[in-house]
Amino acid sequence: MPDDDRPSVLAHDRFLVRREAFVHLSLKDRFRLIHDHNLWGAETSASGLGSEADATRAIRDGLPGLLAGLNIATLLDAPCGDAGWITHVDLGGIHYIGVDIVADLIARNMSEHPPGFEFHAADITRDALPKADAVLCRDCLVHLSFANIERALANFRRSGARWLVTTTFTQWQHNRDCEDGDWRALNFVREPFTWGPPARLLNEHCDEGGGGWRDKSLAVWDLATTVRP
Repeated sequence: MPDDDRPSVLAHDRFLVRREAFVHLSLKDRFRLIHDHNLWGAETSASGLGSEADATRAIRDGLPGLLAGLNIATLLDAPCGDAGWITHVDLGGIHYIGVDIVADLIARNMSEHPPGFEFHAADITRDALPKADAVLCRDCLVHLSFANIERALANFRRSGARWLVTTTFTQWQHNRDCEDGDWRALNFVREPFTWGPPARLLNEHCDEGGGGWRDKSLAVWDLATTVRP
């Protein structure tokens, strides 16, 4: 679908309404403001509409198959948000570690989610991250500026991870920069990223925005050989 035919995006619209409140805020304070005021507008998830049950049905079913064959012992979910959907995924023997910049979310996750799920407060763009074989970074890079995407990718490499599993929009044509905390679609095959075809692809069958984002997918790239900031 052509870029200018896409429907209005709630996260972007809500950011614009509150834009002045974000001026001079650090990355941590921006996302804490979004969390505290539920600026992504979801009724059942602190992490936004894309983390609610209907929006995650396809990836809850498909993620085990996506990860199969990648030889993953430890999965780093960065950021994990409220981790509501992924705690219902059969990860087999994969050890799960979730990190998020909003400390209140991490505290809640530690008290509400079952044993075996590990959580830490961390800024994915600057803080040392737990060692992992793969990084799941769903619905996050689309909210970061190009500069902070570059910082996050460098930090993911320092975690020792080989694989990056992240959100991409396969039909999107023109990537643009944005302010941290805003939203826009990104296609990591296109400039300025040009990562090439992903090793694996899972379509989310997204109905947000009236079904105008049906190309939204989780994609797997090799951090060492493919992903370039």
